[in-house]
Amino acid sequence: MILQEEREMVVEYGKKMIEKKITVGTFGNISCFNREKNMMAITPSGCDYFKTTPEDIVVLTPDGEKVEGNKKPSSEYDMHRIFYQKRKDVNAVIHTHSVYATTLACMHMPIEPIHYIVAYAGPDVPCIPYVQFGTWELAEAAYNAMGENHNACLLGNHGLLSVGPNLSYTLDVAEQIEFLAQVYYNTKLLGKGVNLTKKDLDVVLGNFVNYRQK
Repeated sequence: MILQEEREMVVEYGKKMIEKKITVGTFGNISCFNREKNMMAITPSGCDYFKTTPEDIVVLTPDGEKVEGNKKPSSEYDMHRIFYQKRKDVNAVIHTHSVYATTLACMHMPIEPIHYIVAYAGPDVPCIPYVQFGTWELAEAAYNAMGENHNACLLGNHGLLSVGPNLSYTLDVAEQIEFLAQVYYNTKLLGKGVNLTKKDLDVVLGNFVNYRQK
């Protein structure tokens, strides 16, 4: 089976995504990329994460050509492959419908640097306008918002997108940004939070480069 290890990991992290309650039902999607073989493994469309098998995970080229897998790939595969094409530091992509991040996305409200955990995403968490799901236009809008220095963004009226060097880090980004979204939501309820300064952020962003264990 092509990309057996990657397909097994995608199955494992799909279950983790549900267990961490950062998406519900069959929504959301996960992929990881093998740069040596130049292929990605991505969740199938509309399948129960706890019933998905490695054989169900679809293997695609970065151009979207199907290589192996007995299911139809996630409708959002463009939003995954664009990062593998354009960012050499990205080897995993996770899209969730976590409650607070999606709430802010429905308000078209980017997350300001209200807490140092924002460094998981970058200096802030941008939010793009609504773009039809499952389209190349959505993939381009997400990539353009994130560029080279963001690991997450809010998809207007849709959800959260996170990227990273591996699935472990990328799931952590999704989870931490959901926490940040809830904190930001709460500060808005209370009036207005106090953002970190650029000086504060520069220090935090520098420290986060070496924060996680290799």
